[in-house]
Amino acid sequence: MIPYALGLGALVGALTQLTPLAFVGLLAGLWLPQAARWSGILAYLLVTLHLGLTQDPWAPQIGQWVRLEGPLREGFLHTPQGRVYVRYFPRLQDGYYVLEGHLLRPQGRRNPGGFDQETWLRGLGVRAVLQARQVVRFEPLAPDARQWFRQQLVAGLSPPAAALAVAMTLGERRELGETYGEFQRAGLAHALALSGLNVAILAGFFVLVLYPLGPWRYLAALGLLLLYLLLVGPQPSLVRAVIMGGLVLLGLFLGKGRVAVLPALSLALFVHLLLEPYAIFSLSAQLSYLAVLGMALVLPRLPRLEGWQNWLWASVSVTFAAQLFILPLLLHHFHQLPLLSPISNLLVLPILNLLVPLGFLKLVLGGVLAGPVEGLCQLTLGLVGWLSKGPQLRWGEIGATGFALYFLAILPLLAALYGRIGGWRAGVLAATPILASLLPNSLQRAEIWQLDVGQGDATLVRLPGRVEILVDGGRDWAYPRLESALRALGVDDLDLVIATHPDGDHVQALPQVMQNFPVGTLVTGPRVRGDELDDALHQAARRYQVRVVQARAGTRLELAGARLRFLGPEGREALDNDRSLVFVLEYRGRKALFTGDAPVSAEALWPAEKVDILKVGHHGSDTSTGEHLLQRFQPRVALIGVGSNPYGHPTPVVLERLQRHGVAIRRTDLEGAIRITLP
Repeated sequence: MIPYALGLGALVGALTQLTPLAFVGLLAGLWLPQAARWSGILAYLLVTLHLGLTQDPWAPQIGQWVRLEGPLREGFLHTPQGRVYVRYFPRLQDGYYVLEGHLLRPQGRRNPGGFDQETWLRGLGVRAVLQARQVVRFEPLAPDARQWFRQQLVAGLSPPAAALAVAMTLGERRELGETYGEFQRAGLAHALALSGLNVAILAGFFVLVLYPLGPWRYLAALGLLLLYLLLVGPQPSLVRAVIMGGLVLLGLFLGKGRVAVLPALSLALFVHLLLEPYAIFSLSAQLSYLAVLGMALVLPRLPRLEGWQNWLWASVSVTFAAQLFILPLLLHHFHQLPLLSPISNLLVLPILNLLVPLGFLKLVLGGVLAGPVEGLCQLTLGLVGWLSKGPQLRWGEIGATGFALYFLAILPLLAALYGRIGGWRAGVLAATPILASLLPNSLQRAEIWQLDVGQGDATLVRLPGRVEILVDGGRDWAYPRLESALRALGVDDLDLVIATHPDGDHVQALPQVMQNFPVGTLVTGPRVRGDELDDALHQAARRYQVRVVQARAGTRLELAGARLRFLGPEGREALDNDRSLVFVLEYRGRKALFTGDAPVSAEALWPAEKVDILKVGHHGSDTSTGEHLLQRFQPRVALIGVGSNPYGHPTPVVLERLQRHGVAIRRTDLEGAIRITLP
């Protein structure tokens, strides 16, 4: 029981970073034997003491202009005070730098499903970002062992094969490009993480080669594993695997025989969090520990078959067991689950079992093994590219309640697997949280999301019954932000897409939207023939068989209880912004006015009515949102879609005007995505 208590105590100690009440979890261990109980308390105290003694060296300098120097490796500047993440365009190559810039805190998510830099860096123990403005000095780094090994590894390989070999052997994935996305869509992203597969192969190879040393070969193999960890860096999944591999090697050296997985996993968690408590925030660490936990709990209780059937069953069951506990995490962070994942693992993992040891040998032998490594890499890339085109289960972000309901559903099934309760009772208990998870869908409220797409506009209107309306989409470079947000919100298709007017910051991303999301109807203003963006929009609609409605003043649409009344344009306007679609969306008595980039001269033509929400025109430019509009429409909330820009948007005059009329101002450049609920 002591290993479990150490792991639990360390876990609770690390969780105090989230809430000081985490120590209450220790009460669950009161039923443990006394020795285990005190072990858990000791682990908790050691981890919390580490956290308490760790100081933030950057706190006094946050927000200031600083000059920092040190070696830069893979985007991190190593200084005497600690590591900082460097943001600079274009990306700086590795070397020794003297940099000047502003020292900032990491950014959180800007959109649902967006990249959470703050949590990512927190999991690495990094607390500051240097927004570098000037490279004062640069010196290439002296060649080191890692660079020599890398040159040996890529010798004689084509660029795609070299990128895969480097990822599988040294853990560097930045050169994979779209290949990493293909591994994700094929359900094989875990294969690119340095973890148990790499450590098991490497440890077995070392033990075999060092056989003449007798029992001492296990300690020598452990030392070589630690050198490998030093070579590639402390990646969380690799740290977990090395600690567990080290425990196995120590057990063999001491003549203890086989080490049980669950105690080894608990001890690894204790050691890992004792050394780096912030690893609790690392998604890589979370996935690694939970996947091993699933395999340790499920695989020993599954039946064994005979012959080739057992090989097939083992491959499928390992994938199932590994994903049992990580499934909600995968859906929450990546919003999709490849349905061909079991087949992908069945076909590709045997190839990787050959590629990994060959990669290790190539670190030493160089170009001698280029032929077989190239062949295995190309075979892997071909299979992954084919499998990545398979069907995906799409899912949005999962809240705390969703995680709780998922684990409440699988706990009875695990209890039945261990014979603690009957299968019928387990099914009933598992069905209860599943049915409870359907309740929020029936209670869905209408809402408006002003998404952060930089200097551009994208507004999602969500109505009960999973009816989705997208108003504009921003520029093409912001499309990944838009798609991630839509996937995270659980949007599978769009009933209505409204293109207010053919400006790049409003509609350039919409052809990609129609390519990747089924769209029911596209609403545009009167055609502007010869306009490149307008032509591209209509061509995409024809290509993807999307119905097109051309709206103007007087057009009315009804959808899922919502009414859209178009106030403009008249159809005779000559200027682009004057042709903006302007409409009032009304749902159960609440009204929102969308104005595109319509100017003040057009605002005077719209019939007055009181609205609750104003989508501010032209990103807060002083050419829109005039005094006349605010007096006649009397909005309570103003939404401004805006990003970093050279135009001064939103302008002080518009902000002052809104404040004078008592309108609450919400800006995406300050808040990120903004959510407003309707009744």
